[in-house]
Amino acid sequence: MSEHNPDGDILAAGAVLWRPGPEIALVHRPRYGDWSLPKGKLEPGESMAAAAVRELQEETGVAARLGAWLRDVRYAVADGRKFVRYWSAEALSSADFTPNDEVDELRWVPPDTAKGLLTYAHDADVVARFAELGPPTSMLLVVRHAKAGSRDSWDGDDSLRPLSTAGRKQAQQIAEFLPLYGPDRVVSSPQVRCRDTVTPLAEALGLEVTPEPPLSEGSYEDDPDATLKRVRELAAEPGVAVLCSQGGVIPDVVAALAREAAVPVDVDVDDVPSKKGSVWVLGLRDGALVSADYLHRPGS
Repeated sequence: MSEHNPDGDILAAGAVLWRPGPEIALVHRPRYGDWSLPKGKLEPGESMAAAAVRELQEETGVAARLGAWLRDVRYAVADGRKFVRYWSAEALSSADFTPNDEVDELRWVPPDTAKGLLTYAHDADVVARFAELGPPTSMLLVVRHAKAGSRDSWDGDDSLRPLSTAGRKQAQQIAEFLPLYGPDRVVSSPQVRCRDTVTPLAEALGLEVTPEPPLSEGSYEDDPDATLKRVRELAAEPGVAVLCSQGGVIPDVVAALAREAAVPVDVDVDDVPSKKGSVWVLGLRDGALVSADYLHRPGS
């Protein structure tokens, strides 16, 4: 998903905000007299993902964490064209909604009911995509370790090879961006470059980094079935887990989960990208993949 905007569109972001039931949030805007999904324009320097979470809080009073990307929408407005990116987002708090000039009413309704209430067809299409995927029961944020310089220029034990200056910058970008997905736990291959990639994130969240030896390339080469078994175990645990691993592991793991997906996912199992510092956002229902989004430069 790229945030490059060569056409000069007005950029905005929003979400299908859901809670168990499931029910989703619709907002009424008195200025337009419409019912829509919560969304809003980006602030200067803000990412679309950050804008979506902020707008949810501002328009509904609900703290939320992002899930799967659902759909991008373009339509004409008075000032040109608007480009809106929508995610699924899980409500983490009860609504503390206060009517205001921008949004004067909030309703929680089932997705099928929402499609009949929404004013705009493009919003109904976004809800239809949400209903197709359904709420996830767990999520995996699979991180490739950040840049660590050349292996050939490192004289010590390769497992101790540290992040480079560019890698430390990538790790900080990950620490600033992935909290939008509300991780509950952070696990990592024992390599220093893997652990150090997610340590700033764990510290920002007040979590520990739990070592997971099966996520290392060496363990995977010795026993790929054991690594895949461990990943499936982590995928079956409720909540959101960050997994940091290596380039010799991640493509095969993502491809294996994609082959077993509960619904078709946008993954080329023969060519799974995994650049250093990238993240796969995987949504799962009862351990089976239902969504897969690749972020090659998180937060950019």
